[in-house]
Amino acid sequence: MPAITPWEGGEPQFAITDYGRSAECARQRLCSVCDTLMPRGPVWRVVGAAESAAIGAALAAGRPYRNMSATLEGPGHRACMLYASMVCPYLARPNARRGLSADSPDDMTAHVVRGAVRGELGAVVGFGDYEFAVTRSKVLFRFLDVVEYLPHDTADEHLAELRAELARSGGGLGGGQPR
Repeated sequence: MPAITPWEGGEPQFAITDYGRSAECARQRLCSVCDTLMPRGPVWRVVGAAESAAIGAALAAGRPYRNMSATLEGPGHRACMLYASMVCPYLARPNARRGLSADSPDDMTAHVVRGAVRGELGAVVGFGDYEFAVTRSKVLFRFLDVVEYLPHDTADEHLAELRAELARSGGGLGGGQPR
């Protein structure tokens, strides 16, 4: 269960982000999936088709990439984001559709509507670091310096990479760094 997933009536609400948990993860540098400390250095996140295409184009042209539009999705460990890309139906497949809309759609989340398709070529992306801002109603993230770009049509393409990462980290998700 992702650390930032809210619960309602004893059920996880996967398509929604818990504001308080997201803010705590940002402030304490906790993984948004496993809720354990992310050491200084690279962080990862899963991106959809539009951002994946922009990152791929920048890298192919030898240009740096920085997401100038803030995102609501927080960072995590490499293993956690490889895992998340596979277990979340929306992130895993290009034809998957969102089951729920965002809590309160605005300019940043207008595309997060029930029935929206992820689109072609998602990716797990490593960044040198991140910035964040906690506002009254949301937590906003920006990511700096692409250090790894792992595009996928279907996320099961990352299975070998996840297995290798788990072997390197002792077999568990997260960084093994308790809070």
